[in-house]
Amino acid sequence: MIISTTPTLEGRPIRDYLGIATGEVIVGANIFKDLFAGVRDIVGGRAGAYESTLRDARREAFRELSDEARRMGADAVVGVDIDYEVVGQGGSMLMVSVSGTAVRL
Repeated sequence: MIISTTPTLEGRPIRDYLGIATGEVIVGANIFKDLFAGVRDIVGGRAGAYESTLRDARREAFRELSDEARRMGADAVVGVDIDYEVVGQGGSMLMVSVSGTAVRL
């Protein structure tokens, strides 16, 4: 599955537009990660636990996007947009959503 943020794929003409494909993942914040991230914020540096969680959520969202596009009969997804939102009471969860146009090449 080809996934691109561009609206076209150079040298690969789009034959059919099949519709919007999406993938969403919501992950809860872990209290221990929050504690260590707070310490990290005070002393400086990167919050590795959050980065790892965010990376995993993004990968899963792209996996869902690919799976949905494949079910639609697509060869590729173009015009992909990635969004990150804090959701839940007190911002206790992170949502990663990806969407794009499923196409047949």
